[in-house]
Amino acid sequence: MSVLDLRLRELHDRLAGGELTVTDLVEASLARIRETEPVVQAFITIDEEGARAQAAELDHQLKNGGERGLLFGLPAGIKDNIVTDGLLTTCASRFLSNYIPIYNATVMDRLRAAQSVTIGKLNMDEFAMGGSNENSAFKATRNPWDPERVPGGSSGGSAAAVASRQVYFALGSDTGGSIRQPAAYCGVVGLKPTYGRVSRYGLVAFASSLDQIGPITKNVEDAVYVLQAIAGHDPMDSTSADVEVPDYTAALTGDVRGLKIGVAKEYLGEGIAPQVKEAVLATLKVFESLGATWEEVSLPHTEYAVAAYYLLASSEASSNLARFDGVRYGVRAENPANLIDLYRKSRSQGFGAEVKRRIMLGTYALSSGYYDAYYLKAQKVRTLIKQDFDQAFEKFDIVIGPTAPTTAFKIGEQIDDPLTMYLNDICTIPVNLAGLPAISVPCGLADGLPVGLQIIGRAFDETTVLRAAYAYEQATEHHKLRPVAVGGAQS
Repeated sequence: MSVLDLRLRELHDRLAGGELTVTDLVEASLARIRETEPVVQAFITIDEEGARAQAAELDHQLKNGGERGLLFGLPAGIKDNIVTDGLLTTCASRFLSNYIPIYNATVMDRLRAAQSVTIGKLNMDEFAMGGSNENSAFKATRNPWDPERVPGGSSGGSAAAVASRQVYFALGSDTGGSIRQPAAYCGVVGLKPTYGRVSRYGLVAFASSLDQIGPITKNVEDAVYVLQAIAGHDPMDSTSADVEVPDYTAALTGDVRGLKIGVAKEYLGEGIAPQVKEAVLATLKVFESLGATWEEVSLPHTEYAVAAYYLLASSEASSNLARFDGVRYGVRAENPANLIDLYRKSRSQGFGAEVKRRIMLGTYALSSGYYDAYYLKAQKVRTLIKQDFDQAFEKFDIVIGPTAPTTAFKIGEQIDDPLTMYLNDICTIPVNLAGLPAISVPCGLADGLPVGLQIIGRAFDETTVLRAAYAYEQATEHHKLRPVAVGGAQS
């Protein structure tokens, strides 16, 4: 067993006792990357020199009895749309293939304060637009459970890296399910915090009213510690919520007696694979045995969520991506005839097909004569979806359902069918529209591939979500399963 399989507290005990050094952890991570990366293809940039320098600095501190941060010495992978000072940040786009930032995202400063070690930047769908990782301009990351299948997206590199044990944890971003869906496909834990709980400063914007940074980890306990490190108000982010951050470790009790669970019937209806439905329904027996109760609940406006989301997200994307013009930063087209030609050529050459599709959709929705019919109507639907959840949480503490309607599909299977691809997010999108916290935890296998259980909570009540997820995890063995394709054992 690799040291990267150990629980956080076990690692910290060994570091404190001198049995391990941070350098040992970093070298174990780099060795694992060398071993598995030819198959998995999770990284865009690996910063070996920087990681070793960070490790040496922390080892010196450890030797001299200095304070140890919450994530002390833990090797981390960072999704490549999170800005890192001095380290290439591409958003998996040719447009930013030469972009080296001169500042850190707030989450990076907080990881630095918690004393984790950044190993490198992880692959993703270009500008976080996609659900399979096939839209990266550089390469397609593969699912460690079956390299012929997608890892999910857009944070596919983050999920695949954690599932392969290349890093101890990773950060991803979630606009419509981009943390939770790949976590489900790769058999790991993915947490989307409440909108505003984690600073978005330094996250390259896709849809500003939906984007949220969160952790991808191998178990719920690690997710708790990472969230504790990165959560909190940030004056640099105007959408950051000035809400007190509780002690999330209080959620690690395993006690869910009296918890009231709503089972969303719309998340278990048409389009949900029978084996996925079966795995999710089986979780209810576990919760019952732990003293929780459940009832079916209706979220009637779910059917409109995908359409509303793609109008809103694409509209915001068309506005946010207008800054990429070949003038201020990024790759510039050569030999333009004039300024307009520079914009046209730079954007044509720099953006991939999916990004262009969404920019055009968003520009159309915002154009004169169509704004009321599309964008405004989608905002009204968003309000109705939020009201569905508000009503559900008057009666229930959490709402559960599958994270994704199916297990991971094969590479190339849906890339030419964007509508089918978009429908893969039917269970996750409503959560983003309502700005709520949700987590995906492994709940079994279907034909040898992981299935994810999604647990949704009230705004800023990550504690209850984590409490339920931890209790379920402790009562089952699903999180201990490892992908065979990269040397794990399904035990």
